[in-house]
Amino acid sequence: MIFNNISIVFIKFEVGQHFYWSLFSFQVHGQVLINSWIVIFVIVAFSFLTTKSLKLIPDDGQSFIEFVTEFVRDIAKTQIGEKNYISWVPYIGTMFLFIFVSNWSGALIPWKVFELPSGELGAPTNDINTTAGLAILTSISYFYAGISKKGLNYFGKYVQPTPILLPINILEDFTKPLSLSFRLFGNILADELVVAVLVSLVPLVIPIPLIFLGLFTSGIQALIFATLSGSYIGEAMEGHH
Repeated sequence: MIFNNISIVFIKFEVGQHFYWSLFSFQVHGQVLINSWIVIFVIVAFSFLTTKSLKLIPDDGQSFIEFVTEFVRDIAKTQIGEKNYISWVPYIGTMFLFIFVSNWSGALIPWKVFELPSGELGAPTNDINTTAGLAILTSISYFYAGISKKGLNYFGKYVQPTPILLPINILEDFTKPLSLSFRLFGNILADELVVAVLVSLVPLVIPIPLIFLGLFTSGIQALIFATLSGSYIGEAMEGHH
């Protein structure tokens, strides 16, 4: 047969160097796992240290945590609505803090000084595995929010305002996580690549303002992800966004 003479070549593209652990028959992305747990440890440790002894007159650490909490509450309240937002504050806050600390870790920590047998460390959010996982969690969350609020009537949105729009409405739910994951991944990876190139060319002067710009961009990306997550959840629950 003619197909026996045809060879198909698959080309795998990777950005940067990665290392993997073998777990049974699976490959675990070591870079993402290590750095994600570092970020989680930093968030949990800082939260514990600043809230273990709450005071009526807060100190600097408690004031900062209260400011972050109020900030996240405002995001959830604005996007989800005053009636339903309170139960979603922990989720929105977790997303915002994890992405924010992950992004800043890539901008502030010189990961390349940690030598590994293979691969290299970096911000968890500069890997599509992390951003895709976060986007899928948001997709699961707004489906759960809609079904828990409306029951099976939630799926009636796919034929509104006319059944002709059924394929488009279904496609929209697939594009939401794609948009969330690639927006975050692309911005963080591009920022780190630009800084890395300029540091290799002009190591003392030019990268400094770009690093500060990267910190600002990293914070904005965390805010955008948290805001869109809240918006999707609010849309699923109320259907008016």
